[in-house]
Amino acid sequence: MERNGTSSRESTGQRIESALRDDIAAGQLEPGERLDETKLAERFAVSRTPVREALSRLTAQGVLVAGEKRGVRVAQYSREELAQMFEAMQEIESICARLANQRLTLLARAEIEAAQESCKAAAAANDRLAYIHANEALHMSIYRATDNPYIRDLASDFRRKTGPFRAKKLETKADLDASVLSHEELLAKIFSGDSQVAVDGMRKHMTESFMRVLAVNN
Repeated sequence: MERNGTSSRESTGQRIESALRDDIAAGQLEPGERLDETKLAERFAVSRTPVREALSRLTAQGVLVAGEKRGVRVAQYSREELAQMFEAMQEIESICARLANQRLTLLARAEIEAAQESCKAAAAANDRLAYIHANEALHMSIYRATDNPYIRDLASDFRRKTGPFRAKKLETKADLDASVLSHEELLAKIFSGDSQVAVDGMRKHMTESFMRVLAVNN
């Protein structure tokens, strides 16, 4: 019985962890925002124990940071720290583009294209939240196309940490439409027969993304 109870609690904690990670990546929880255990327990209709477990795991991942009075907050970074993170992120994403180009399967390409179609639909509907989720799914599909789980996890980690900052650059329909166009250009290069073209395309995409992030995170 105890084992079953532990398993159930872990499953609940993982569900809460996933939901909070999505909220942070979508910018629904702002950098520096404090997370209240009691309110989260009420939101998910659970005790504080699985909430505490979820917050502990997110803190270990660097998505949350310990605050005053034993509380936790969404991680907040200076412009210099963001620049350093995006520099590392650009290198990892470029590797992902190169490997995806070299190892692309029909199934992986179909997954990437489906994610881009979801981005287009969300942009056309001016659904910002749906677009943010579709955008994350698109990049995750590129990571999976590398067929390297270690690189995939490294790239995913940076996306989690920078999510709230990247979300701010997607406020208007014009922002969404511009992002869709940037994706179209990027995917054409990833689907090309030249891995260096794919790398250059991702570097350009990440540079443009970082410049927009800096502009809206003063």
